[in-house]
Amino acid sequence: MSWITSVRNALSRVTTRETSEENLWHKCKGCGQMVFSKELEENLYVCPKCDHHERIGPKQRFAQILDEGSCAEIAPPKVPEDPLKFRDSKRYSDRLKAARTSAQEQDALINARGTIHGHRVVMGVQDFAFMGGSMGLAVGEAFVRGVEAAIADRAPYLIFTAAGGARMQEGILSLMQMPRSTVAIQMLHDAGLPYIVVLTDPTTGGVTASYAMLGDVQIAEPNALIGFAGARVIESTIREKLPEGFQRAEYLLDHGMLDMVVHRRDLRERLATVIGYLRPTAQAA
Repeated sequence: MSWITSVRNALSRVTTRETSEENLWHKCKGCGQMVFSKELEENLYVCPKCDHHERIGPKQRFAQILDEGSCAEIAPPKVPEDPLKFRDSKRYSDRLKAARTSAQEQDALINARGTIHGHRVVMGVQDFAFMGGSMGLAVGEAFVRGVEAAIADRAPYLIFTAAGGARMQEGILSLMQMPRSTVAIQMLHDAGLPYIVVLTDPTTGGVTASYAMLGDVQIAEPNALIGFAGARVIESTIREKLPEGFQRAEYLLDHGMLDMVVHRRDLRERLATVIGYLRPTAQAA
């Protein structure tokens, strides 16, 4: 064995997964270009070449939005895990286990207490990596718990939505979370507290038809897909070609469904400003 071969073999043994070529580079889903992972992270997971906003999870959101050191995650609620004993090609319980292992979260909605420029907030983040961010019993209960925490703290409830809709494996129980979340938002309003929604890519289905479109202020990230049914379903139903950019954030802004579209680098500052307007008497934590 040559010296070069022996050194190469030794290096391959000590190279960890974290430093592998697969993790050093990221292929942008917007332009298809390879981006250095560290550069992408430093750019808030926005492609520096085409400005495409990559999907991110709760940990990254909390780190980007909340004041440093202020984040305190709220324990996820306990709910029946497989109430219908559902099975398709796999058992639902097995799908949940796989999703928890992959996403490293208990379910698709995580809440945390924290501050944004000193303003107290309770913040929820849906994780599309967890079964498409789908809404089931756990997501509905987490939403209600987040609202209750905001009421207890006399703070706004801020949610980042990302979902493919209701979780089919829970049937009618998943659809029941739509009116439950609507009632929770009314409780927040009765307490005189703001409800702020940031729609991210994608927000669709029953989530769009409930709490995603009920904010006092509706914000979206650039080019986020937002809608109820898919574009192909709509086209086949109405038998017409949809306009360019239909169901994208900018189109919805132009047609009055959103208040603003905000780049991720500006989102923290904009949220602090909005909260300051809505809660001028809110005290810093």
